Amino acid sequence: MAKGLIKGLGITLKHFFKPKVTVQYPEQRLPLPDRFYGKPEFYYDKCIACNMCVNACPNRVIKLETETVDKKKVVTKYDFDQQYCLFCGLCEEACPKDAIKFSKDFELTRYNRPDIKIEFVQPDQVERKKEEIKKAAAAKAAAEAAKAKEQEEQKPADAGEEGS
Repeated sequence: MAKGLIKGLGITLKHFFKPKVTVQYPEQRLPLPDRFYGKPEFYYDKCIACNMCVNACPNRVIKLETETVDKKKVVTKYDFDQQYCLFCGLCEEACPKDAIKFSKDFELTRYNRPDIKIEFVQPDQVERKKEEIKKAAAAKAAAEAAKAKEQEEQKPADAGEEGS
């Protein structure tokens, strides 16, 4: 019986004199591994609305809605429900344009359940993107019209030279 007590006290004394490994958390942080998946980040301008991230997610955490403007898809809604996320990174790997990434931020606690769901796309972003697409389409149409007009002007001049 005394053997067990002496052995236990020996272990305690050994650990008592070792240096402490406590980290003062808010001020000091331990380094995170490279493959750590923290808070998701979405880059709206990079997204091409291909639905690859939605299809890759095993828990169907991501909800993506699109709208077609001048034959181009525009993301109108991109919701990420963190409470069911496995933080597996399959959505990040599936994205061809790196529109979704995971940061190193691991402080994801919320006081209210509805706050857990992240709505990445704001209405003003959608309207801005639609305007950009419409302007680009108008510029392309104007350039094509100018090119067609230039070709029309060259045809009669070429025809007059051939007749001489």
